[in-house]
Amino acid sequence: MSTPDGWRPGIVALDIDGTLLKWVEGAGMTYEQVEPAVYDAVHRALDAGAHVVLASGRSPHGMTPIADLLDLRGQGEERVWVVASNGAVIFRYPPLEVVREETFDAGPAVKAVLERQPGAIVAVEERGVGYRVSTPFPEGELSGDMIVTPVDELVAGPVSRVIIRDPESSADEFVAMAAELGLHGTNYVVGWTAWLDLSPVGVSKASGLEYVARELGLTSADVLAIGDGRNDIEMLQWAGRGVAMGQSVQDVIDVADAVTGSVYEDGAATEIDRYFA
Repeated sequence: MSTPDGWRPGIVALDIDGTLLKWVEGAGMTYEQVEPAVYDAVHRALDAGAHVVLASGRSPHGMTPIADLLDLRGQGEERVWVVASNGAVIFRYPPLEVVREETFDAGPAVKAVLERQPGAIVAVEERGVGYRVSTPFPEGELSGDMIVTPVDELVAGPVSRVIIRDPESSADEFVAMAAELGLHGTNYVVGWTAWLDLSPVGVSKASGLEYVARELGLTSADVLAIGDGRNDIEMLQWAGRGVAMGQSVQDVIDVADAVTGSVYEDGAATEIDRYFA
């Protein structure tokens, strides 16, 4: 949507991987380091009174190190707000305190996917530890420990998010599969490769940010959101200004209000500095 002249965001919502952190070429992981230009831009926004909110598909324990790298802080004596697990978990930090968690029964959707992709592996977050996985994921793709657990046990009770990954497939194959299956009763998003996130219906980064904005007395019109992945689409559509990173897939670029430089060009800093330079 278009923003009025003189508009300045009250919330800067930032994806992590591919937005704040650069991808390791040819690998499904990012470098765990923030470039000085991005760090400085974030702190100019904080100093001007904006709330900086991380919004990621990562689990909470995978996001707190990035908050620490950024020296993220709330306004006044407040702790920061963080939207994790694609909106299913919202927490304050530091210390880490979960204030909202959405769960669902993932069993039927997982069963449907595995019938189509029997070689796929499944992961469910084990908060504070890492993940319970049907078999280990490729090195570097998940944060924390991996605890091998039978699939039936992984989805025996309510969960906030399920990851399904097939190293032998492609993102396009997963997009087609998800569309054909419909995956009733869940929201789903396909990642940078054959990586499928399942979450409760109606839950996304946008719904998580809506909750945070309400708590801060703000609305979507006050939000600048920056991201690069398919799991950022709802967030970019919802925000007063939604900006795609330069290397984003076309589906993301198509819904964005604008496109900034790529993560390798510190595009997030370029966009933030439009308002806080």
